[in-house]
Parts: sequence; structure tokens; C-alpha cells
Amino acid sequence: MLDRFIQQAVLQILQAEWDPTFSEHSFGFRPKRSAHQAVARAQELIASGHDIVVDIDLEKFFDRVNHDILMGLVAKRVADKRVLKLIRGFLTAGVLMDGLVGSTEEGTPQGGPLSPLLSNLMLDVMDKELERRGHNFVRYADDCNIYVRSQRGGERVMASIERFLTKRLKLKVNKTKSAVARPGKRKFLGFGFTNGKQPRRRIAPQSRARFRSRVRELTRRTRGKSLAQIIKELSVYLIGWRGYFGFCETPSVLRELDQWTRRRLRAAVWVQWKRGTTRYAELRRCGVGRDQAAQAAGSPRGPWRLSNSPALAMALSNASLKSLGLATVAVPSQLNLSNRRIRTRMYGGVGGEES
Repeated sequence: MLDRFIQQAVLQILQAEWDPTFSEHSFGFRPKRSAHQAVARAQELIASGHDIVVDIDLEKFFDRVNHDILMGLVAKRVADKRVLKLIRGFLTAGVLMDGLVGSTEEGTPQGGPLSPLLSNLMLDVMDKELERRGHNFVRYADDCNIYVRSQRGGERVMASIERFLTKRLKLKVNKTKSAVARPGKRKFLGFGFTNGKQPRRRIAPQSRARFRSRVRELTRRTRGKSLAQIIKELSVYLIGWRGYFGFCETPSVLRELDQWTRRRLRAAVWVQWKRGTTRYAELRRCGVGRDQAAQAAGSPRGPWRLSNSPALAMALSNASLKSLGLATVAVPSQLNLSNRRIRTRMYGGVGGEES
């Protein structure tokens, strides 16, 4: 705790001095800069005609930072030898694993308050080189995208930057994760982009897959938790996820994820009700008609199929799940809300569950 306290104190002084000297194309771990700004800047470059991306992924960057090169960069900015000794001490303090302290001859301390600033100092060398060459690029921490106008040009840039990183910074490019391709085929900070002259931000397929995996875990039918408990835990995740991915420009995807999440909850509740008699009684209690409740309760279909049935959509409606505290990932615009109010006044209500 004392080490972290001192690192934070050093950070507050050095960051104020160093940050103004960093590249305008760098957005990671910097005051008043965010991942959303980086994604928006990438979108601008694609829209301007730079429709080939050189996606560079550094292999285990935080574990492979060369201490001598890094300390040389620090020494150019810090004259006080006591501070230099302190920073070197943080870098070489070692790592505790299985009760034993292992030496750290390269890399920056994972989770250390000072590590993000030191990583930006290291990669600012690459930023300045890209600026000198006149490239359009966006960097967030060790994730760097360079935008060019042709495939051949992108391949030349990739080869050139790989040589520079190897010789100047002793860093290695992960060739399996790096590529020269159309932006629509790559992801950047969890987002992708649609094709066309006016690209839109969309959620990358990998990000959607991680979302579904996490929701499956939280709504697992054998967790032994009540619906209220599941919704409470799930909503914490949904609110945080929406705070980041709500920045996308494809609201239909968010609505589909909401529909799928509600269906997961209905399937979980159906399993909790277990017996046909219990299911019938619960459906009736929720206002489902006798015939419809009997048909659903006696159905041989599995929970996932029945989660999309009219009976369950009525018993566990959108409104009832919302009243239990279920959050959504969709962020409706003011126009959509206004249109919905108009439809409600004209037709006396809105449609049912859009499963």
C-alpha cells in the first residue's frame, strides 16, 4: 500500500509535466481523454477516405518493456537522481508468486499507478516517428491503428513500423493479431465500423459474444437464486456495459440484445417453477388465461422454446421485469420516446414483447 501511495504521488507530479508533450493522436490513460474519443477519431479518418487500417498489436507489451530504454527516456525528462532511483526500484521490485518473489528484468508493474504513464512515455517514441512520417493514426495504450488509402501502402507501413519497434524500442509485433485490412473487418477498442462513405460505429462481434457469455453466466438456470437477485446482479453489468457500448450507432443491435436478455430471464424462471402444476398456478397468478396457461404448462418443449411463448411474454412482460429493476442496454433517443407517447395516445397502448 505504501508503494502504491508513493507511486501515485510521483504520478501526479510527472503526469502534469509530461502529458502536454505527448502526441495528440494518443488517447489512453491520459487526463480528459477516453476510448470513445479514440474511436470517434478513427471514424473520422475512415470517413476521410483512409479506408485501409494497419492494425498493430504489441506482443505482451506491459511484460516486455525494456527497463534500460525506458529509464533512458525518463532520464531525459527527470534530473533528480533520487526520483530516477525510485522509479527504477518500482520496475525491479519483483513479483510475488506462490509465496516466492521473482525478479522482474523487463516490463512494468501490472496495476501500478505509475505504469500507464511510463507506457505512454515509451510509446510516445513511436507516436513521434509516425507523426514525422506524416501518418494518420490513433493509439490507445498499446493498441495502435494507422489509416492509409491502399492495401500496398498499408503493407509497407506495417513492415516499416515493425522494424522500427524491434530496433528502437525492442518491442515485438504480434503477427497473429496484427493485420492490414478494411476497417470493417477489424475491431478497435471493442468497436467496429460499417462500410461506406459514412461509416457508423458498431459493436464488434467479439464484444457481443463476450456480452452473451457473461449474461448466460448471470442467468444460468441452476444458480439457485431468485429472479429479483438475478436481476439485481445482471443490471449492474448491463448498466456498466451500456455506459461504454451505448456509444455505438447501431441501436437495433442493442434492442436485440435486450430482447435476448429478457428471454434468458424467462427461461430461467420457467426452470425455477419446475412442475406443471406450479407453472400453471404462476401463469394464472400473472394474469394469463386458463387455456393459454394450461397449454404452456403442459407443453413438452424446452425452457428456451417456451421463453418465447405468448404466455410467458404476458406473465413476465417488459413492464414487470422493469418494475423488478431490470436495466436495458438500449438507449432510446428523445425522438423515439416522443413517437412512442404519440402511439400510446392514439392507439391506447403499445405492442407486446418483441422476442
